[in-house]
Amino acid sequence: MRSIGIMQGRLTPRGPKPIQFFPFDNWQNEFKDAVEIGINEIEFIFDFDRFEENPLWSDPGISEINNLVKKTGVKVNTICADYFMARPFFRTDEKTRQKNVQVLKQLLKTANRIGAKGIEIPLVDNSSIKTGDEEKLLLDSISECLETAKSQNVWIGLETDLPPERFLSLLQSFNSPFIRANYDTGNSSGLGYKHNEELAAYGRSIANIHIKDRILGGTTVPLGSGNADFDEFFRALRKVDYKGSFILQVARGEDGKERETVSKQKAFVESYISKYLT
Repeated sequence: MRSIGIMQGRLTPRGPKPIQFFPFDNWQNEFKDAVEIGINEIEFIFDFDRFEENPLWSDPGISEINNLVKKTGVKVNTICADYFMARPFFRTDEKTRQKNVQVLKQLLKTANRIGAKGIEIPLVDNSSIKTGDEEKLLLDSISECLETAKSQNVWIGLETDLPPERFLSLLQSFNSPFIRANYDTGNSSGLGYKHNEELAAYGRSIANIHIKDRILGGTTVPLGSGNADFDEFFRALRKVDYKGSFILQVARGEDGKERETVSKQKAFVESYISKYLT
């Protein structure tokens, strides 16, 4: 069966927090909860807020992550670097851009230490690429990190809101096997993009997939109730022979019922995997 993972924080009650956050007070317990509902990986979040307190940023934290992975069997294959949404590589000063480059290099080394395969950089919302100059700054900044990515054997995955052909052009600009795409079913459907057109353009560059559903031009909604066409998506995915993980980054349910909510979401994805990818 294909690996189905969960975005960190989705097994923790939200309370007044935003929909996605690092669960400082509960992140260790999410490994145990994941095991109990049959989730075999957790995608870690690295936020800008309190980033120096994130276990990914310290030797003791990295040791604790490795111990939990060994104890539970729940892997950390990817790190979602939301840090770069708050602090993009562009629309900033040179000192901040260089700081970002150093942060990314450090994360690549950390990923290797915890057995993660990739670092994802979201380029949407506050970090969306708006101009050719911004695209060039991104290209220059991430290119500075490619030797580190190669030495650590960790890919850098980009998630953008660019149209398919423009995103393909950006990926090709790096000319590196360590630059990959991260695909988000909800963000694409919310933008009105067609899954089959996107995957036809850059599907073989996709290294990781976020599963969610969104209303066209609107917000995240429960799976199957938005504009994501999961039949079209999984049919297109079969054509590119995707072998990676599916990370549940879905709409939240009632606080205190996270395991029940995630179990239903997992079953939803499993039904499509069974129908199209087995």
